[in-house]
Amino acid sequence: MSALNAISPIDGRYQSKTLELNDFFSEYALIRYRVRVEVEYFIALSDLDLSALPSLNKNQKDELRQIYKKFNLKDAESIKSIEKVTNHDVKAVEYFLKEKFEQLGLANSKEFIHFGLTSQDINNTSIPLSLKEAVESVYLIFLDELIAKLLELSENWKNIPMLAKTHGQPASPTRLGKEIKVFAIRLLEQKKQLLQVPFSAKFGGATGNFNAHHLAFPNEDWKAFGKNFTENYLGLSYSFPTTQIEHYDNLAALFDVLKRINTIIIDLDRDVWSYISMGYFKQKIKEGEVGSSAMPHKVNPIDFENSEGNLGLANAIFEHLSAKLPISRLQRDLTDSTVLRNIGTPFGHTLIAIKSTLKGLDKLLLNEKAIHQDLEQNWAVVAEAIQTILRRENYPNPYETLKALTRTNTEINAKSIADFIETLDVSDDVKNELKQITPFNYTGI
Repeated sequence: MSALNAISPIDGRYQSKTLELNDFFSEYALIRYRVRVEVEYFIALSDLDLSALPSLNKNQKDELRQIYKKFNLKDAESIKSIEKVTNHDVKAVEYFLKEKFEQLGLANSKEFIHFGLTSQDINNTSIPLSLKEAVESVYLIFLDELIAKLLELSENWKNIPMLAKTHGQPASPTRLGKEIKVFAIRLLEQKKQLLQVPFSAKFGGATGNFNAHHLAFPNEDWKAFGKNFTENYLGLSYSFPTTQIEHYDNLAALFDVLKRINTIIIDLDRDVWSYISMGYFKQKIKEGEVGSSAMPHKVNPIDFENSEGNLGLANAIFEHLSAKLPISRLQRDLTDSTVLRNIGTPFGHTLIAIKSTLKGLDKLLLNEKAIHQDLEQNWAVVAEAIQTILRRENYPNPYETLKALTRTNTEINAKSIADFIETLDVSDDVKNELKQITPFNYTGI
């Protein structure tokens, strides 16, 4: 399919920006993960030494694992062809594997493929496994890159004094590097929470009780088997007890923390956008690009706008996923199945956004002249510093005295502040201390 024919921009306009996710969230990927779970489950059963199932030697296990390790598009198409007959996607995987088992000389054991399971045992392990590996192999790589970039910029700009704006109005000066570092630390804190959320999986038969397993082999500890298989063969966290489906509480927690991370990046996008608008940053110009079809001079902060828009879409979907998935009628309904197929969509929008933010940050050119000019035009912000020193000296009504000076529509500049200091009934040492305070050095710690 041409990108021009795609309904979603993730698979169309932005296809090149989301390629890394194809191995985890595409239909092909889901089929491959199902095959992987079914193969690993069969191997785990063979390790139990059940009387009806011979144990596998190392070579046999290696041959079986090659089925999913060398899984390709032709294999996926074969399964889709079977599905046209079965009208059941997981059953099609089972029949595909039975054919493979016959080719490997394991025909006598093929009925232990999908033994005692329901399709949700496969889906509720395949999807969290794909999600876990997507987060580890793609998402965290780009999140770490963004955090590293912010830490780099905060170090580069740590000594740049800057007028702060609270309520959009001039406030006590800060430093540009510190303001950037705020976002890096916020992201690091949320990353810690992200890493604490388990990737949980359900594995327990039709309604979670291992009914069929227990009936066929009543002497086996199937709960222990489920835990061992989920944790040691797949590397997931075992949920027990469950209904037919995983309860998705940890999945909801994961989506919530991803949403918070996205919200922090939106906050960053908007702040940098504002700094560009204020002239604090210019942007690198790429030859041939245009910023407007009508206005030749424009260099727009489109990367931050693109990021903000995509993050908004991602968060809307993450919000629905986290609110919907933990709710299922009685032992299960089908609403989770159709929703789970869309997990890749918010990840796609998130990946597009992070890449856009990184691109935008790489284009920033510091305009110290504009930052300096803004400070020079706002000497009134040192009023807080002066009244604080006067409070220390027990000067009468210092706040009100500075308010009368600065809360007017007249210009406050270096000279008017110096003249005011001379009128104060304080020692020369205190006056000299006050005269050292400027918008450029009153930046705190």
